[in-house]
Amino acid sequence: MLSVDVEKRLGDFALAVRFEAAAGATALLGPSGAGKTTIVNAVAGLVTPDRGRIALDETVLFDSAAGIDVPAHRRGVGYVFQEGRLFPHLTVRQNLLYGRWMRGLRRDPGEEKHVVSLLDLAPLLLRRPGRLSGGERQRVAIGRALLMRPRLLLLDEPLASLDPARKAEILPYLERLRDEARTPMIYVSHNADEVRRIATSVVRIEAGRVVAAGGLDLLAAAAPGARETGQP
Repeated sequence: MLSVDVEKRLGDFALAVRFEAAAGATALLGPSGAGKTTIVNAVAGLVTPDRGRIALDETVLFDSAAGIDVPAHRRGVGYVFQEGRLFPHLTVRQNLLYGRWMRGLRRDPGEEKHVVSLLDLAPLLLRRPGRLSGGERQRVAIGRALLMRPRLLLLDEPLASLDPARKAEILPYLERLRDEARTPMIYVSHNADEVRRIATSVVRIEAGRVVAAGGLDLLAAAAPGARETGQP
């Protein structure tokens, strides 16, 4: 269970959100400027809230009153960005293993094989990122995050930079990830149709506030396929 209750001011923008996310895939859905990326960055430890508390199961990641702010690399949180952010000079296999090395985890051939199979990465292992499609790069980025053995996986608009064909290519892998990986997911998106396929619960964010939280029925109030151009 992820519990978030934080406030953060960025210039004229004020974020004040409170919600909980259980197992499965929880979507943060909202328009441009709503603050969805700020929320996941706070959970990841990349942004420090002004006040509040973030807890993952029994572990407190941030508590302003108690003076707790666990460094990002110790939070056990995997993060998949919009662009994948792979190392261009490393092969796919080396990119996959980088996260484990950073966390000081030993290699686990069985786990590596499972993730490679889950995301259909075997044909790509010897390639470098420059020879991958956008969808392939995102699959590698997801695999790298999974091999870090995260307690929580954050996906910030992972399909935003992809064309429709590449989105159609990667969506089945995200569905498989939700069903087979058993790692709780926070999935940021502006697209109600996309969220309908991936999410098991929804938190709607508008103007830095939670306006609704619940099941997929909340998507009825969101415009299908609505676009946005960026957000805090």
